[in-house]
Amino acid sequence: MPPLAETRHAAMRRQQRAIPPFVVGLLMEQGASMRHDGAEVYYVDKEARRRIRRTLGDRIHVAVEGYLDAYVVCADDGRVITTGWRTARLRRT
Repeated sequence: MPPLAETRHAAMRRQQRAIPPFVVGLLMEQGASMRHDGAEVYYVDKEARRRIRRTLGDRIHVAVEGYLDAYVVCADDGRVITTGWRTARLRRT
């Protein structure tokens, strides 16, 4: 996995919200995505959970399962703008 390209804001928020860089990369590689307000939002839906479980195996999946409610917002240039925790369902626009 290449090094994480993120803004200073994203690095600060990721640290404040206790989301490891590994999880950000995992969401961007294996998660579902949608466009929202001119950015790409990566998150985990049912199919992505299955994909992650197949890719990582049961033991590692159990270890990262608590992080799978996180989301990542990326700019069009691929840099991470922010990260956070989903507290409600993402609405498609």
